[in-house]
Amino acid sequence: MNKQIILLPGDGVGKEIMESAKLVLNVVASEYEHNFTFHQHAIGGDAIDNFGTPLPEDTINACQQADAVLLGAVGGKKWDSLPGHMRPEKGLLGIRKKLGLFANLRPVQGFSPLLHASPLKEEVINGSDILIIRELTGGLYFGQPSERRDNGKTVVDTLYYTREEMERIIDKGFQSARIRNKHLTSVDKANVLESSRMWREIVNEKSKEYPDVVVDHLLVDAAAMKLITRPNQFDVIVTENLFGDILSDEASVLTGSLGMLPSASIRRDGVGLYEPVHGSAPDIAGKGIANPLGMILSAAMMLKYSFGMEEEAAEVEEAVHETLEQGFHTEDLDIKGGKKVSTTEMTEIVVENLTTKSVSNSICSMYA
Repeated sequence: MNKQIILLPGDGVGKEIMESAKLVLNVVASEYEHNFTFHQHAIGGDAIDNFGTPLPEDTINACQQADAVLLGAVGGKKWDSLPGHMRPEKGLLGIRKKLGLFANLRPVQGFSPLLHASPLKEEVINGSDILIIRELTGGLYFGQPSERRDNGKTVVDTLYYTREEMERIIDKGFQSARIRNKHLTSVDKANVLESSRMWREIVNEKSKEYPDVVVDHLLVDAAAMKLITRPNQFDVIVTENLFGDILSDEASVLTGSLGMLPSASIRRDGVGLYEPVHGSAPDIAGKGIANPLGMILSAAMMLKYSFGMEEEAAEVEEAVHETLEQGFHTEDLDIKGGKKVSTTEMTEIVVENLTTKSVSNSICSMYA
């Protein structure tokens, strides 16, 4: 299978961890006889420094022609004094909009060697495996322009959604639950907001098209509480933009390390942008100590959701799990009795586990 992949390393540690993802993907391509063609472009602060804009037209055009996009990270104190429209983060928001990405997928999974680092008790987080699906293009962030009235004494923000925007993200929630554990939790604020009442109506309508999926409704405040007290009760959570922004950030700390978390922003045809949840970490850039696992797991999500390579994605995820179980960790992680390694060493160990597993599977298939 031939795929065109755009690499947007961005800023800070983005360049280092992107090399890790590229190496792992090349191994996957070799083991499974795929052809991945990579093209690298600028975004964020790197693009500001070199092209005077956080999102050059050349980057936009390349991404629009790609099968998928991998993003490292954007931002840093270096560009904090720039006006809002020139901030590195505008590059990320801009490319999401240009590509029409409406669904953000953020998996949150407890890795057994890291459970002790979670702010929650191990018995609470153990077994948690959640996929949070957040709508990206509507809601409070994209309503009518905010305004201040009465000489600044009154402020107005508008929450705006179309039925079509709600339907497509709710469909994505059901579809995702169907290929996982067939349990969907819809989060809203239907006791207060008219938009949430419409959201709940659509969820109930859509549930008839997915009779194999069990549906729960939760108010957002109750959902926030249960993410902390009983996170393993969730499978797939689907919600609107603001609630998803807050809940996904809340859930991200459950595992004890932002460096482990991947994410995806996708559209209906499967084209997506994949990035780790953590930031650019400019304070450790170039030191060879950045954690590449969130980026590698983001590449695995790309294999699964954009390319339909579920077996290949599972192999990469298993190689990451095995690496942690062996006790290897970068400086940001804390594995009891483990061995601290560099970014490059961590990547090489994941690759070794990946190739060993692939060879083992090939031998097994020969004698099956």
